[in-house]
Amino acid sequence: MRTSSSIAIVLASLVLTLDTVTGGRVFMRSTSPAVAGSAHSPVVASAGVSMDQAVKMVEQRFRARVVRVETQHDGSHKIYVLRLLNDAGHVWTVRVDAANGEVL
Repeated sequence: MRTSSSIAIVLASLVLTLDTVTGGRVFMRSTSPAVAGSAHSPVVASAGVSMDQAVKMVEQRFRARVVRVETQHDGSHKIYVLRLLNDAGHVWTVRVDAANGEVL
């Protein structure tokens, strides 16, 4: 149990450092080849929710900070995969359908 607490503390420290260095911007990465070079630009789903909207929605719903975002494609279906960290140091992953904003 001590190891998981240490990992949570290190991860929380890293998030705070990233927050300070990036001025509060969430670091985002896309696995889509079309936008792979635009690490900090918002990715907008056609007729759906943007990555920024998904981040805000998930942070409010789960009362946690998004520390990583990726875009995955399942055929023509786009999914945002968000890694969250809460104040207690718990880390988990949430998937959001980019077409309608539904948490999967």
